[in-house]
Amino acid sequence: MLYRKPAPFITAIFAFVVLLAGNAQADTAAPKLANVTILATGGTIAGSGSSSTTTIGYTAATVGVNSLIQAVPELAKVAHVTGEQVFQIASENMSNEHWLTLGKRVNELLARSDVDGIVITHGTDTLEETAYFLDLVVKSRKPVVVVGAMRPSTALSADGPINLYNAVLLAASREAVGQGVLVALNDQIQAARDVSKTNTSTLDTFKTTELGMLGYIQGNHPYFYHRAMRKHTADTEFDISQLQSLPQVDIVYGYANMGPAALNAFVAGGAKGIVHAGVGDGSLANKVKPSLVAARKQGVLIVRSSRVGQGIVARNGEANDDELDFVVSDTLNPQKARILLMLALTRTTDSKEIQRIFYTY
Repeated sequence: MLYRKPAPFITAIFAFVVLLAGNAQADTAAPKLANVTILATGGTIAGSGSSSTTTIGYTAATVGVNSLIQAVPELAKVAHVTGEQVFQIASENMSNEHWLTLGKRVNELLARSDVDGIVITHGTDTLEETAYFLDLVVKSRKPVVVVGAMRPSTALSADGPINLYNAVLLAASREAVGQGVLVALNDQIQAARDVSKTNTSTLDTFKTTELGMLGYIQGNHPYFYHRAMRKHTADTEFDISQLQSLPQVDIVYGYANMGPAALNAFVAGGAKGIVHAGVGDGSLANKVKPSLVAARKQGVLIVRSSRVGQGIVARNGEANDDELDFVVSDTLNPQKARILLMLALTRTTDSKEIQRIFYTY
């Protein structure tokens, strides 16, 4: 039987079908995974206990970053992950020097084309402070996610692995670009500026009680419903690249029968700024006000904040701030007001400029 050469149009049709099949295969190929670097600093997420039921009295900061990554093999499905151990400390020991080192390293990594996002594992005690510091000094719109855990890695139902998975998923997502530094625990996405630890031990401790969280992580996808409205990351005026230290700023806590001893000690110890965590709307007790006024006359910047933790501290409300030359913290809690005041003092000592900074960030 003679073999007939196929007609040219049949050959063309066959080639077209092959081309379509190839395109379909390309379309269904797995999307390119983002490159995410995990910077480990210690904390409960890297902690270990004497038994699987030990959820208090455990030792923080004992598990290295490579072990954290290996414990969650599913990370490989959502990103190309690398790890780096920056510190190995319990977060109550986090210092200004640690923050400067971490902030500089984050900026170095995000300046590289082969890094798409950063996850920072951190102890929960000062996690909100580190997150807000980074929110003010990171010079990139790439995602930065701070994550921790309330139970050590050895505990039954440890929350660290799923929190870490969600944080990497978030840092690898397009949705997180330009959102500022984010905090991701308990399937929720929070803004670094506004989130606080609200409970000593429960898994849902991180909340933005009044202003609200930004979104959820569900079904391997982040969902945003709000945005952080204050300036952050690439849009801030702060530059830590040449800083070796930060100005000393201390917090004075308000309470009934409060006296000036702590305030006077901080000023004598070299404080450049004082955050007064007053009662109510940042009220000043009669016993303390003269020392605050004296400190301001010595050049110490005074910021009125509130121990309440929610709401706006009104300028010229519970004190005549214009007359006293004080600054108000707006909605920042005392510990975050301290961070912003430290960074503001690296740029200016003018109280009016610092008040502008507090209303901007």
